[in-house]
Amino acid sequence: MKWKNFFCNFFFLSLLLVSKIALSQVPTDSTAADSALLKQVELQMQGTNNETTQPPQQTRSSLSFNPDIGVIGDFQGSYISKGKRNFDAYLNETEVSLQATVDPYARADFFVSFGRDPVTGKYGVEVEEGYLTTLSLPAQLQLKAGKFREAVGRINPTHPHALPFIDLPNAYVNYFGEEGLNDEGVSLSWLVPDKKVYQELVFQATSGHSESPTFFRGDNNRFIYLGHLKNFFTISDNATLELGLTGLTGPNDSSRTTSIATGDLTYKWKPVKMNTYRSITWQSEFYYGHANLLDNFSVNSMGLYSFLQYQLSKRWFLTGRYDYAQKPYNKNIVEQAYSLTGGWYATEFSKIEFEGKTTDENIDKRFYQAWLRWIFVIGAHGAHQY
Repeated sequence: MKWKNFFCNFFFLSLLLVSKIALSQVPTDSTAADSALLKQVELQMQGTNNETTQPPQQTRSSLSFNPDIGVIGDFQGSYISKGKRNFDAYLNETEVSLQATVDPYARADFFVSFGRDPVTGKYGVEVEEGYLTTLSLPAQLQLKAGKFREAVGRINPTHPHALPFIDLPNAYVNYFGEEGLNDEGVSLSWLVPDKKVYQELVFQATSGHSESPTFFRGDNNRFIYLGHLKNFFTISDNATLELGLTGLTGPNDSSRTTSIATGDLTYKWKPVKMNTYRSITWQSEFYYGHANLLDNFSVNSMGLYSFLQYQLSKRWFLTGRYDYAQKPYNKNIVEQAYSLTGGWYATEFSKIEFEGKTTDENIDKRFYQAWLRWIFVIGAHGAHQY
């Protein structure tokens, strides 16, 4: 028992002596190091006692060098009363978009279209649009260069899948074709410094490569020139009005010049308290063409469309449209058409539309058409033009 007490006392005395020696060698400013060491020991102890504890994950950088990528599918079924093949179903188009800011000075937008030829049924690929847009020019100026849809009225700058009807107005097709004016060149826009009215002035010069019933690209240095003025008015908190004027001129297939003047008017009513469930859009566009074909011979023609869209509920829309069109090179051929489109807008990424149309030509008998369209989007989806 005496030996046991002796060894116990010796052990504690030795421990006290070692502690004093260690304390005498520790610097007086070691508090931070001790705290860090204590936290490390606690984390290790937690990891030992809890096997499900995961190590802290590293966060990714907010910078990304990948463009916004989206894919839009356009599946359609159609019926026409004339001809031998009355019914058809097809994937009309697949559009791939790549959009990103290049640097603080420019933005790039590319739209690649995998489209179906309505005659052969085969699919081809083309760059529908591909352009650069400046972001920091002085004096409210903006420059765009590349391949783009030209600023003619309201329909031409809009991609077809974003329109509230499936087919395009007769007058628009007669002047600009099914694909519209989509050409290569430069565009300069100026935002007019007016605090009361929003005004934008656009000048464009394009090469004339796009297929069009009106314009033709020759072997000389003649181009298509366009000027467009947009006027936007806020009538009230619930309503807006837009008035646009466009003039364009370019060479035709007779080695002479064709000029077209257009005017567009758009009224939108969307009440603040019920904007999700009720809205009205009335849009009209007028075309006047002057084609100089031969010496002392020219053709003046005109066409228009007008549609009224009413929102029935949160997801249901109804659009009625009237078309009047003369042929650009023979104003004696006149078309009149009426159409009605019902659309179910499931979300901003999907919509289903059904359209019925009747067309009357003064040189042929009346015929009927119907379409069913399903638009679906995956990936990034940019906002449409207001």
